[in-house]
Amino acid sequence: MGRRLVFYAHVTTLAVALAACAIAFAQDKERPKLKNFGSSLNKTKPDAKKTPDFNSKSESDDIDVVKVETSLVSSDVLVLDAQGNPVVGLTDKDCVSSEDGQPQQVGMLSLGDDLKVSRSIVLIIDYSGSQLPYIKTSVAAAKALVNKLPASDSMAIVTDDVELIQDFTKNKRKLKDKLDYLLWRPPTMLYPFPQYRLGRSKQYSALIATLNEAFNEADQRRIVIFQTDGDQLGFLRDSPLSENAAPVPTPTTTADSKAFEEMRKRLEAQRVDFSLADVCRAAEKARATIYTVIPGHQMPGQGTGKMQAALANVSTSTGGWTMFLEKPEDADRIYSSIFSDINRRYIVGYYPTNKEHDGKRRKIDVTIRDHPEYSVVGRRWYYSPGPNQ
Repeated sequence: MGRRLVFYAHVTTLAVALAACAIAFAQDKERPKLKNFGSSLNKTKPDAKKTPDFNSKSESDDIDVVKVETSLVSSDVLVLDAQGNPVVGLTDKDCVSSEDGQPQQVGMLSLGDDLKVSRSIVLIIDYSGSQLPYIKTSVAAAKALVNKLPASDSMAIVTDDVELIQDFTKNKRKLKDKLDYLLWRPPTMLYPFPQYRLGRSKQYSALIATLNEAFNEADQRRIVIFQTDGDQLGFLRDSPLSENAAPVPTPTTTADSKAFEEMRKRLEAQRVDFSLADVCRAAEKARATIYTVIPGHQMPGQGTGKMQAALANVSTSTGGWTMFLEKPEDADRIYSSIFSDINRRYIVGYYPTNKEHDGKRRKIDVTIRDHPEYSVVGRRWYYSPGPNQ
C-alpha cells in the first residue's frame, strides 16, 4: 500500500510538472504574425451616427463597446482619492461591483503590474512633418518605455503610414531598432546620405487598423499609446472641422484652374470613408485602453482645439487619458506617467449573475467600500454574449 501511494505521488508530481511546462511553453510561444495590416480599412462601413457625446446618458447616443466572449467580466480601473492620487493596497473585499444595478460578487482582483497578467501594447507614432520638433526626443522616450517592459509584456509599433514596422515582440532590441528606423531613411543610389523620414499623417487610419486587427482573444490587457497631433481629422467623413471650413476661392485663370484641380485631386485622395464615430466605436469594441500624447500646447476653439478635443474623446471613451507634450524634454516624463498609470490600475473581475446570452448592453459600476470620496476611472459598459455564443 505504501509503495502504491509513493507511486501515485510521483505520478501526480510529474503531471503537475508537465502541466507547468506546458503553460510556460504556451506563454513563451510566439503569437501568430499579423498579415496584410491595414486591410480592414478597405472594409470599414460608414456610420450614419454623429460623433457620440460621451457625457450623455441617453440610450440613443450609445456606442458599441465590449463584446464578452467568456463568462468572466473584467474591468481595467484606476482608483483615485479625493486629491486625485492613485489608491494602492486594495483587495477584492474593498471593491463593490454591480451590473445594471444588481450586486455582483468580485471574483478576481489583481494589480496592473502583476506579471501573471500580460499586457499587449501598441505604440502608434506620428512622424510626419509636424512632428519634427519632437520626434528625436519621442523616440528616445519610447526606448525608455521599452526598457521598462517586463518580460511578460509584448509590444508592437505602428506608424502614421499605416505601417506595422514591428509586430508584437518581447525582444527589446528589435523594438529599439525599429524606433531608430523612424529617424533616418537608409541611403540609396539616388540619395547616398541618410535623410529624415516623414510619415503621411494618416494617424486615425493607423489607429482604426490597430483596433480592428492587432489584438486577439488571448490578449488579456490591451493598451494603445497614440502619439499624434491628429491632423488627419479634417479628412474623416463628417469631420467636425468641415463645419468651419473657409470658402474655396474660384480660380480666375487657366493656370489657376489646373492648379486647383490638381490640389482637389490630392485632397480627395486623402479622404477616408470612416468617421470619428467609427473610430470611437472601434476603440470601444477592441477593449483597449488608449493613452493619447499630443505634441504642443492645449488650444481652445476651432481648428487645432477641435483636433485635440477629438483625440481626447477617443482616449477618455476607453478609460484612458490625454497629455500634452509641450516641450520635447517632457516626453520621458509623459511616457513614465503612462507606464505608472498602467501599473497602478486594478483588474476587477466577476461572474455575472445574469447568465442570459442576449447580446444586450450592460452597465458596469465599480465603487470602493466605505470610501464614497474615491473615484473609479475605467470602462463602464460591455455587451453580453449573443444567443449563438
